Amino acid sequence: MSRIAVLSAGSWGTTMAMVMADAGNAVTVHARRPEIADAINTRHVNPAYLPDVPLPAALRATTDPGEALEGAGHVIVSIPAQTLRANLTAWAPRIAEGAVLVSLMKGIETDTGLRMSQVITEVTGIPAERVAVISGPNLAREIAARQPAASVVACTDETTAETLQAACLTPYFRPYTATDVIGCELGGAVKNVIALAVGLATGMGWGDNATALLITRGLAETARLGERLGADPLTLSGLSGVGDLHATCTSPLSRNRTFGERLGQGMTIVEATAATRQTAEGVKSCKAILGLARHNDVEMPITEVVAAVIDGQITVQDAASQLMSRTPKPERYGI
Repeated sequence: MSRIAVLSAGSWGTTMAMVMADAGNAVTVHARRPEIADAINTRHVNPAYLPDVPLPAALRATTDPGEALEGAGHVIVSIPAQTLRANLTAWAPRIAEGAVLVSLMKGIETDTGLRMSQVITEVTGIPAERVAVISGPNLAREIAARQPAASVVACTDETTAETLQAACLTPYFRPYTATDVIGCELGGAVKNVIALAVGLATGMGWGDNATALLITRGLAETARLGERLGADPLTLSGLSGVGDLHATCTSPLSRNRTFGERLGQGMTIVEATAATRQTAEGVKSCKAILGLARHNDVEMPITEVVAAVIDGQITVQDAASQLMSRTPKPERYGI
């Protein structure tokens, strides 16, 4: 049995804490709000994010991050991507020596263009061999209901990945291992932007043909960027690539798709943010992803249009006309 800290009592953090506890580990969740920690400890439920999901009785929660981190061999981080650097700077001195840090986050840091694993290594000094990523078609509410799901556990060190794989294997959650951290993280980050585009199209009343167009060409954009940054192309045809992309673009449980749909229906960015309540990572990361693409001379037209909409440079209607008026070209070259 491993001792595991989960830094976040949001929906995905709580769900992974549940998975880890169901796998037989001793799990402590860090919750910022005392009422959530108390509810997890006494009523075995997270009333703010998963009110109807019974949590394992052995799962513990605390408002003290140091208490959660004490002696933890795996530290799972599930917070908004743009808050990682500041929070991790405060937490780093309390992380146990030799611990493995695990990122559940799917974003790119705005100011630096760094992936989440890169931020972790930069802030903590922990080598890449002890930084892992869990990514895949992981809609939290379905997994919290203990419905069948799979994911990818990626780390540059295969043994580290295999150890984490064993720690989160349950009858309903099946993790696969990989060493392509770059591909897994890019797949997870870019799919949020493509899901925003799908949501925009859906909100405007477009049908399945448009959804298929955006998903397929969105995958091509991701693959181009991944290839340029050193990812394995096969990664993006797997769970952390097309699998995650499909789930996020088509499910009503997807925050990014829902956010885009609200924009397509006429809401402002402020209104859609208030209605969504939880973080839609694509909104914050799209500009950073576009910057990464431009820096590496990679064409990403869907990402470019979404970033322009989010930044208020063009309207939703302008976005649609821009995408459909691009010069026709062979399919291999993009939308």
